[in-house]
Amino acid sequence: MNPQEHELTYPWADVPAPGALVTLRPGVHWLRMPLPFALDHINLWLLDDEIEGRSGFTAIDCGISSEPTRAAWEQLFDTAFDGKPLLRVLATHFHPDHLGLAWWLVEGGERKRWQAPLWMTLGEYAFGRLLSTHTGEQGAAAGARAAAHFAANGVRDLVALDKVVARGANHYAKLVPAVPASFRRIAEGDEIAIGPHGHKRLFRVLIGFGHAPEHASLFCEEDRLLIAGDMVLPRISTNVSVFEIEPEGDPLPRYLRSLDRYLMLPADTLVLPSHGKPFFGLHRRVLQQHEHHQARLDEVLAACERPSSAADIVPVMFKRELDLHQMTFALGESLAHLHALWHAGATERRRGDDGIYRFLRT
Repeated sequence: MNPQEHELTYPWADVPAPGALVTLRPGVHWLRMPLPFALDHINLWLLDDEIEGRSGFTAIDCGISSEPTRAAWEQLFDTAFDGKPLLRVLATHFHPDHLGLAWWLVEGGERKRWQAPLWMTLGEYAFGRLLSTHTGEQGAAAGARAAAHFAANGVRDLVALDKVVARGANHYAKLVPAVPASFRRIAEGDEIAIGPHGHKRLFRVLIGFGHAPEHASLFCEEDRLLIAGDMVLPRISTNVSVFEIEPEGDPLPRYLRSLDRYLMLPADTLVLPSHGKPFFGLHRRVLQQHEHHQARLDEVLAACERPSSAADIVPVMFKRELDLHQMTFALGESLAHLHALWHAGATERRRGDDGIYRFLRT
């Protein structure tokens, strides 16, 4: 076990099976949906709610668009929902495991049981709408741009680059085939009342950056409850990457500054993360993430004593064998650490005659 694990407390040993739920507090339910990746699950949250006199539920995040996810939701509709409707879907950010099935939930599934509005930040909604349209020629162009980005940052394996092209053609749209045509905007500092009449929880929207354009977490001060999305995770670090759509981005400092805001929340806050188990130890986990990224920055800077591309840095930061899905995130994260050093003036960047960007310690 990672020694950092001993610094966190996990109140629940068992995780919910797909199509079932675990009640954490009155009106707060934990769901788990499968993912076909190395990270094989996402946590979703179902909250008892009442809107305009109608009793039902608010769902926080959705899962990807897949048959196993739809089947799990249908099982919940038939059992745990007890005949009540879904009143609202709130997506923390645009990533497929969070937004993928929103269109289906909003429209009520195949049985058309209800109409439920989608709530999101503008930046996340716009990004999701944009990427879900990348099919056909647009998708092929997006895949080619991703491959060019990888090649410019040191990936020379032609087979891998061809796979990036093919994967980019419809990868996001496969997992998020549609995004609802309208939404309700949420923003920093908004207060969202969720719960039955007379027992409303007031959640404050906290916007974070670095992992996604405008990620929304929800904090209930009275209950000391944080629905963290991907901003604070136990066991694993949140992915912070530079992608082809913003090739000179500097997301890591933005992410670390966003993390610091959670230090202002009560130390005994219960954290509901999108991956892993609910836990106590928010402040310690934030500090662990700072320590983790500082250690990675130190080793990346040491590697830049000689000119290094992002592809050169991947094995420095990731010691295990990676599949294509993992490699895309590993290269993006390696580049995020290189860019943090570059933008801070600790390294300089040069593009060689071979078209590859390399970084050298100044």
